[in-house]
Amino acid sequence: MAKKIKEPEPESSVKEKKVAVKKVAVKKTVTKKKETEVPQIVANKIYPSVLLYSRFSEFDISLFKAGKHYKLHEKFGAHVINHEGVIGTYFAVWAPNAHYVSVIGNFNYWDKGTHELFVRWDHSGIWEGFIPHVGNGEAYKYFIESNTGEKLEKADPFALRSEEPPRTASIVWDTWYEWKDSPWMEKRHLKNALNKPMSVYEVHFGSWARGLESPDQFLSYRDMAHKLVPYVKEMGFTHVEFMPLMEHPFYPSWGYQITGFFAATCRFGTPQDLMYLIEQFHENGIGVLLDWVPSHFPGDAHGLYNFDGSHLYEHADMRKGFHPDWKSYIFNYGRNEVKAFLISNAIFWLERFHIDGLRVDAVASMLYLDYSREEGEWVPNDFGGRENLEAIAFLKEFNEAVYVNFPDVQTIAEESTSFSGVSHPTYTGGLGFGQKWMMGWMNDTLRYFQKDPIYRKNHHSEVTFSTIYAFTENFMLPLSHDEVVHGKKSLIYKMPGDEWQQFANLRLLYSYMWTHPGTKLLFMGSEFAQTKEWDPQHSLDWHLLEYAPHQGIKKTVMALNKLYKEEPAMYERSFDGNGFEWIVNDDADNSVLVYARKGLNPKDDLIIALNLTPVPRLNYRFGVTRSGNWKEIFNSDELQYWGSGMKNNDQESEAKGSHWKANSIEVNVPPLGMVVFKAV
Repeated sequence: MAKKIKEPEPESSVKEKKVAVKKVAVKKTVTKKKETEVPQIVANKIYPSVLLYSRFSEFDISLFKAGKHYKLHEKFGAHVINHEGVIGTYFAVWAPNAHYVSVIGNFNYWDKGTHELFVRWDHSGIWEGFIPHVGNGEAYKYFIESNTGEKLEKADPFALRSEEPPRTASIVWDTWYEWKDSPWMEKRHLKNALNKPMSVYEVHFGSWARGLESPDQFLSYRDMAHKLVPYVKEMGFTHVEFMPLMEHPFYPSWGYQITGFFAATCRFGTPQDLMYLIEQFHENGIGVLLDWVPSHFPGDAHGLYNFDGSHLYEHADMRKGFHPDWKSYIFNYGRNEVKAFLISNAIFWLERFHIDGLRVDAVASMLYLDYSREEGEWVPNDFGGRENLEAIAFLKEFNEAVYVNFPDVQTIAEESTSFSGVSHPTYTGGLGFGQKWMMGWMNDTLRYFQKDPIYRKNHHSEVTFSTIYAFTENFMLPLSHDEVVHGKKSLIYKMPGDEWQQFANLRLLYSYMWTHPGTKLLFMGSEFAQTKEWDPQHSLDWHLLEYAPHQGIKKTVMALNKLYKEEPAMYERSFDGNGFEWIVNDDADNSVLVYARKGLNPKDDLIIALNLTPVPRLNYRFGVTRSGNWKEIFNSDELQYWGSGMKNNDQESEAKGSHWKANSIEVNVPPLGMVVFKAV
């Protein structure tokens, strides 16, 4: 039978039984049912193997049951404490359908009968207890016998550290760290605001670079602090985004199949090592975003699936609880305790690791009950629709909780459908995200740029269509890892033409992306035109930077980041239609685009002209937003970028009407190039 606490007692009144004895050998006795408690002799005193202790108040329990406890990581899991003069670890786990729960580990030779936990009296399903003399570094799991007799060994859902795969035990650890990034944290709201530049460098930690001596050797969190941080700073990105760094057993899942939601993967070091890396980014003025995966989890035996012999975290109806694409399991968003688990996890990373934003993975799969399902494989909602109302309510609650507690961070949705209001406030009916990936722009743009320029005039609308809906959401323009894997080819090899044209096309693509309204995201390796597809098992091909074309792409991205951060017209109105104006969008025959980007002050206006063919457009006239002298401040065709070197001198506007403007200028638009002008 499970040990039950008859009634609640305040912590101060809980006294373990202490019996003075002589120093004698204490033997473990075994009954037919199970092993009895094994007392521990310490300083001539006998202690039960597990002491009655709790970190939960009645208020904690009520919040947990209601799904409103957003700091469950302070209660659940393993916490090293001093209890009445004894150092040990308090364990707490949610297993409401368990008949018996114990802690097993190296400290008790993985004996399931030695350290049985107490089940609470309040029907919360929480098992807990204090085990003396267990401290940081101890490996452990929970042994769970379900009400149906199923015997399971589970990792701790709230573990702060795990063994390195393929081992699967949790490790007692803490997240104490003496942060030195207060200057960044105090001014973070200025870096993360929607009217500030956000240029994101997306990184898969295990394959950005490998050890010099061995291509199979990962760089540690601390190694990356001294290699990745200065590189991101040199490139001029404002933020770095890490693909999931939570513990995951299968490396080729890229981190998206998570078993340890609160544990930084130990492949690269300790949680404190990761904190040091984040701190170094902050000291260099760079924000850190983290991919977060509340959409699904794998079915590994030690993970969340079938946790206490029942569908505890996943939805019991597999038409809602199983993901056919990823062969994984979907959280039950209608269960209060599960919602509290997920929101607590988001708060944990923002609070303990000073993360500056969460990019939420696979939001589209959460929103629709029929996502990747055929007729008859899904269940309509209560109103007969396809929307997952429970997931929608969860996402709203998640965003509200994040922004109430951390108003200076960003939540970013990877959402690929036309679902309305993803980045609108919840009080207007939106989901409450800060930004949304602009997948339509990405798909249309890549499809257009892959076409031979001779045919582009027939597809002109594909490159102009995005501005029709560009201001319906707070969009981030992504060229992510998904576009350079699984046979899709690298970005440079998506481009048509000979070698010069391929590199010119890629420079033009980036130039268009950086001057288009919205924030930016670029996957690692794309900034120097990695030629092969991304391979998570190997380092990027850094040797390519020995060659001028690749150096040219790198310099182009650096220059675009500099332009983006220095010109207010590029970011002050990124999500406001008043910050963008078409000047030429109908010249399909010449495949030329001209548009203005506008800041809050008219003197900051920029005029951008793109030539999407390899034929130079000489003496091309277009209207400008004001009279005066216009200076070329960026040209993607410069020799330093491996271009042809076609440039423009300063242009004095003429009082010649053009494109509904009273004043105009006449310039040369280089082949497969973009030029940017500013009035001076």
